[in-house]
Amino acid sequence: MVRALFAALVLTSLFVGTAAIAAQRTVTLAVDGMTCASCPYIVKQSLSRVPGVERVEVSYADKRAVVTFDDSKTDVAALTKATASVGFPSELAE
Repeated sequence: MVRALFAALVLTSLFVGTAAIAAQRTVTLAVDGMTCASCPYIVKQSLSRVPGVERVEVSYADKRAVVTFDDSKTDVAALTKATASVGFPSELAE
């Protein structure tokens, strides 16, 4: 009984500890290839479909996308893969 209780306590602390580490993160991506007014819409839709993405703003004039996401659910690599999959390569802006 004591072992089962201890195991449950350890598993619970691991779960809670992992959740405490997760954070909301905002990054700016430089997006190549946007040549028309519909391009930002396509980029925004592709990023919005990534699990964990909470907000996306895309600027055609600046060729940039600002993305807010839960870093326990996704990462920058998944975001750049999403834009590349619809024909718009991107990278973390400096």
